[in-house]
Amino acid sequence: MTNFNTSYLINQQQTSVFMDLRSQFACRIPNVNIPMKVHLIAIGGSAMHNLAIALHQKGDVVTGSDDEIFEPSRTRLADRGLIPASDGWFAEKITEDLDAVIVGMHARADNPELIEAQRLGLQIFSYPEYIFHQTSDKKRVVIGGSHGKTTTTSMILHVLQACGMEADYLVGAQLEGFDCMVRLSSTAQVAVIEGDEYLSSPIDRRPKFHLYQPDIALITGIAWDHINVFPTFENYIDQFKIFTEQITPNGKLVYCKTDAEVQRVADEAPSNLQKIAYAAHPHVVRDGVTYLLTDGGEVRLRIFGEHNMQNLNGALQVCACLGISEKDFYAAIQSFKGASKRLEPVLEKSDAVVFKDFAHSPSKLKATTSAFKEQYPQRRLIACMELHTFSSLNKTFLAHYDQSMLLADEALVYFNPHTISHKKLEPLSTDEVRLAFGSDNVVVYTDAKALVAYLKSLQWHDTNLLLMTSGNFDGVDFAQLAQELIGSH
Repeated sequence: MTNFNTSYLINQQQTSVFMDLRSQFACRIPNVNIPMKVHLIAIGGSAMHNLAIALHQKGDVVTGSDDEIFEPSRTRLADRGLIPASDGWFAEKITEDLDAVIVGMHARADNPELIEAQRLGLQIFSYPEYIFHQTSDKKRVVIGGSHGKTTTTSMILHVLQACGMEADYLVGAQLEGFDCMVRLSSTAQVAVIEGDEYLSSPIDRRPKFHLYQPDIALITGIAWDHINVFPTFENYIDQFKIFTEQITPNGKLVYCKTDAEVQRVADEAPSNLQKIAYAAHPHVVRDGVTYLLTDGGEVRLRIFGEHNMQNLNGALQVCACLGISEKDFYAAIQSFKGASKRLEPVLEKSDAVVFKDFAHSPSKLKATTSAFKEQYPQRRLIACMELHTFSSLNKTFLAHYDQSMLLADEALVYFNPHTISHKKLEPLSTDEVRLAFGSDNVVVYTDAKALVAYLKSLQWHDTNLLLMTSGNFDGVDFAQLAQELIGSH
């Protein structure tokens, strides 16, 4: 593996050259109040197609290209007249009258459209860089962390909407009551941004959340991730330290004090920041329902789990910074159902539930299985997880999964050897995976059909199913599976 320090220096040099190239030309930052002509390279990505829709809704003239566009991006772009006429890259689409060219992570540095934009001296932006410029005159709230940032961002947006506070936003999941994952406007005074630590673009190698310069920043938790970019935990933690250094002078840092790594980052953060610590909100679980314990009495929730109680308290602190009262926050949060694929119910019956969750890292598996056992202590828990990401399929990283599914009554781990080959990683055996998880309740599958067949062979009375993956177990229809397992109860 390439030494990270060398790799990072190269990345920094690439970024410097890229910035120098753009600085040779007159800089006209896109103005959110004036309709712009914008072209998106790799428009079909999850984030990029939402940005295209947001800019279109704002009144900008939006074009784009991609070599392949999958659902739901294709339909959502087509419904708004934004789908490219043909798949592929076309240098002739890049013209001198473009106000901005935005480059997605799917594009490569040798993309013909990017090369033409550079030749013409056009304004070229990574996705997060453009978001910053479009929100530079607003109060920016940026939610960072290895886990919980989508849920926390979603909670804040849910409460602001319920309280009538207009906000622009960028969030990593589809939310109930929001038709797009991105909003940019000329009227909102606040922007709430989910701050991903992954790289900005193929030619801008800075982590996304280093570009937003928050007025209010929140760090939910730190657990090593993206090892293909940050092969040591120390390098990964450094990115969060840099994040705190980007907070505007005299800004606010909200952080989870029960996470030891977050606490250390907060301790070393600039001294001119106002630091606001939080932990899990006091709560109680009764008959499968979680209630917040507040000075005004108990508040019934639709969500559950210790990590969600941490996320909720972080959201409460941020909303307080924005002027939302505790009373209004508690009134609004009662109706929050969660973000898409984050502890999301697939089907619920009186004695069994099926949930899906984006969990894939060791810390997320522990948190999610623990949440289920706390919420439903009398029921058996069948927990299925898919090793799908680069980190999770890396033999070196695999040891971090030790004891991560210990609380499940049965822990079923699935991986596809073809996925490992596709990612050009060292092959894994089922025995290696089972031993890495380190608990006797683990059974490993490499055939999704065999896994599904086993689930169908079980009795589901007083039993819950938890499906955890950033993929879909190679094409499993979760809704259909849930109906077949517990639908007849």
